[in-house]
Amino acid sequence: MTQTLPDVDHRHLDALEEEAIFILREVAGAFERPGLLFSSGKDSCVVLHLAEKAFKQKTSRPGERPTFSGRLPFPLVHVDTGHNFPEVIQFRDERIKEMGERLIVGHLEDSMKKGTIRLAHPLESRNGHQTVTLLETIEEHRFDCMIGGARRDEEKARAKERIFSHRDAFGQWQPKEQRPELWNLFNTRIKPGEHFRAFPISNWTELDVWLYIARENIPLPSIYYTHKREIYRRKGLLVPVTDVTPPSAEDTVETVDVRFRTVGDMTCTCPVESDAATTADIVAETLQVTVSERGATRMDDRTSEASMERRKKEGYF
Repeated sequence: MTQTLPDVDHRHLDALEEEAIFILREVAGAFERPGLLFSSGKDSCVVLHLAEKAFKQKTSRPGERPTFSGRLPFPLVHVDTGHNFPEVIQFRDERIKEMGERLIVGHLEDSMKKGTIRLAHPLESRNGHQTVTLLETIEEHRFDCMIGGARRDEEKARAKERIFSHRDAFGQWQPKEQRPELWNLFNTRIKPGEHFRAFPISNWTELDVWLYIARENIPLPSIYYTHKREIYRRKGLLVPVTDVTPPSAEDTVETVDVRFRTVGDMTCTCPVESDAATTADIVAETLQVTVSERGATRMDDRTSEASMERRKKEGYF
């Protein structure tokens, strides 16, 4: 499989990287208090690497794990649902310590204590509720732009959204009121209380992301690569056995070689069967997939065709 990678034409990555760095610098120049959402997912790791390239001095040599000197002009922000995979949180903390950057964590548990979030039952998925915590974090720290790693190829609603996505005073996205983006000119004017979401890798695909990770040697949480995990099968998905997703009496628990294509809340994110142990292996797999990563692994996007758009209108990222 490792011989597949050199055969893929990835010269276009230079153009995508240049566009993303341009967008990041536009954010830094146009807004007073931006923040970079860092969930430790592969897309946010790519955006973080691009931000370091945009604002820091690279100190590593070609082929080495990338290291940079300097500081980013904005903090990193994570909305912690309390139901994250332990490997992801451990990776997040190690990366922050390694970089010496500032991390702001919005805890969903704090929103629950304040009464702004109420769960129907203890094991209810918290993924949809994190919108409340995100908006509270934005208000508390007065962020006027949040940078994230959403891509248009992930889901239909995200395909409709612009690179600079305007949000009203309630954090809501209005599809019919999006601003035109012609010739890389962005209208970033906002009224008090409003903010923007910016997506530097909006035009990238899942394959582009993995090609870039391989080329740049970007570190990722271990669960993106093959490992053995207990799962049970439900509605065509491999549901991981965790404290918040326990199997029922009718479910058969299996130990399978899996990896995660996307990382989110444990209650709604499923792995796929895979023996891909390297980025080159994953590139080879990605060349053959016919279902998007969210379509293949996310339970929350299967509730209805419009579930993502509805959540984005409510303030979801």
